[in-house]
Amino acid sequence: MIDRSFIGHEFAPVTAEVEKGRLRFFAKATGNADPVYSDEAAAAAAGYPSLPAPPTFLFCLEMDRDDPMDFLDLLKVDLGRVLHGEQSFTYRAPVCAGDRITFRSRITDIYDKKNGALEFIVMDTECRNEKGEHVADMRRSIVVRNG
Repeated sequence: MIDRSFIGHEFAPVTAEVEKGRLRFFAKATGNADPVYSDEAAAAAAGYPSLPAPPTFLFCLEMDRDDPMDFLDLLKVDLGRVLHGEQSFTYRAPVCAGDRITFRSRITDIYDKKNGALEFIVMDTECRNEKGEHVADMRRSIVVRNG
């Protein structure tokens, strides 16, 4: 069983820059053909200061940290038993190329189902830009298979 005392554990903040090339690549890789994500003129016409981040991009940007799975080591969870359960995003302001986003993550819940056969780790991440503006919140649930 995962140690429930880690509920509330906060990780060191991580900051990453939003780059145009990565935004274009991500939009293309995810099949998002809306020109607002790849064409500066289309982005400007839509009212953005630069290319906006496509949906779910922030999760990938957060994974740029030195060890994106450090929480598994902390919780003594074997990566081979892990499934990505759920992901949600709440956007509060646009994130655009040139922004520097700081991610502050913490474990908000650990619980089990099926008499411990499945354990769930819930992590919440607050995202702020270089101006300190709260631009998004992310939540992910990781499923750990036991037995």
